[in-house]
Amino acid sequence: MLFMIIERFRDNDMIPVYQRVRDTGRMLPGGLKYIDSWVEPNFSRCFQLMECDDLRLIQEWVLHWRGAGVTFEIVPVVTSAETEAVVAPHIAKS
Repeated sequence: MLFMIIERFRDNDMIPVYQRVRDTGRMLPGGLKYIDSWVEPNFSRCFQLMECDDLRLIQEWVLHWRGAGVTFEIVPVVTSAETEAVVAPHIAKS
């Protein structure tokens, strides 16, 4: 399954998080795959796409980041191609 992880940086300050990534890595448990990420220009949020089959892995990862000045929103997502395949039979033909 794919998950969009929305990180919110306390006081729009991502420096502590970036320092921690530099010093310790992403601290991903085995089975949790980091795909890519994007950061808002004002440093308020980071959007990370991750993949795993066991949500407990995401919980474990979030616990590694306690006290780092970041909060997480975890949103299950489906690719557009997969969604199109589900929706296609319901679209009327012209």
